[in-house]
Amino acid sequence: MSHPLMRRVTGARAVLEKALLRGVLALPDGVQRRLAGAPVRLDGQQLATETQLTLRLQRLARVPGAETMPVPEGRRAMLHHTRLVAGRQPIGAVRDLRVGDRPARLYTPSVAEEGAQQQPLPLLVFFHGGGFMYGDLDSHDAPCRVLAERAGVRVLAVTYRLAPESPFPAAYDDALAAYAWAVEHAESLGCDPTRMAVGGDSAGGNLAAGVALEAARRGWPLAFQLLVYPMTDAEHDTRSYTMFDEGFYLTRDFMRLATDSYNPPGQDLRDPRLSPFHAELPAGLAPAYVATAGFDPLRDEGEAYARRLSEAGVDVTLQRFPDQIHGFLQIVGVGRRSRAAVAEIADTLRDALASTRIS
Repeated sequence: MSHPLMRRVTGARAVLEKALLRGVLALPDGVQRRLAGAPVRLDGQQLATETQLTLRLQRLARVPGAETMPVPEGRRAMLHHTRLVAGRQPIGAVRDLRVGDRPARLYTPSVAEEGAQQQPLPLLVFFHGGGFMYGDLDSHDAPCRVLAERAGVRVLAVTYRLAPESPFPAAYDDALAAYAWAVEHAESLGCDPTRMAVGGDSAGGNLAAGVALEAARRGWPLAFQLLVYPMTDAEHDTRSYTMFDEGFYLTRDFMRLATDSYNPPGQDLRDPRLSPFHAELPAGLAPAYVATAGFDPLRDEGEAYARRLSEAGVDVTLQRFPDQIHGFLQIVGVGRRSRAAVAEIADTLRDALASTRIS
């Protein structure tokens, strides 16, 4: 079979998978419950029916986890999985560009494109998740569109070097360089430099937290930090880490692989550039919104970091989505519950940057 034909077959299979998932998750809740089985209840929480059903379909289809494959194949698999749940998300404009030597993508909401006069908009500098090994601009294209369009902000999604090819502190260094570039070029991007935010999910949330800490130390303008189920402590010594380490998408094997791939031998897991929970918190930290998922191994460390910020006097909102799993930020094209959670996150971003000004 020729390569073009193989690509057509693969593409057709993906279309069928998307249609099947979209159709199943559009069924009434009662029908979904019968298909999903008995409710999953743990730690006083009940898993969303549609999420339980999705996980069951994956098990029935024997979909392998990205961590079970060689890294290049795992990256392709994760991109495929994210595209299945992405949908087609509206956006005013998208432009690829370079941030220093890194590929980046700028999302502009329709409100800016349709306006008679181009007014500077708030800017979110966004770092994707993926265990520091996976993820790119395409894997997080859909949630970046949703955040930009619903919040009415420009989103600058920036890539960083991935492990194991580029271990710690490569991703951290790239994130700092990217935010410094954004500060320098904010006005040319059509953004208000007094209304800049940094954000990310999982490993990206880790990088965003690190940028926020360094911004406070260096006096960089930063009005808000958006941390979605962030990895904040590489030791992962929490109750949620052991309670939800199998069967809820993010597995113990994945996290071990991520830790081993990103960290050179002998690396101190409490290094504050790697584990912001162990950092000394500087004065002037930007207000933070920390979103966690109830059935996520990273739940407790994200919430512990939010409490630590709050104890240091930082204005913090902690929002747990108790029926969700790790990765829900990317589920914006199918189902209802995850999409509603992402909409709530986008609305929080909009409200935080609507009138925020920093000196």
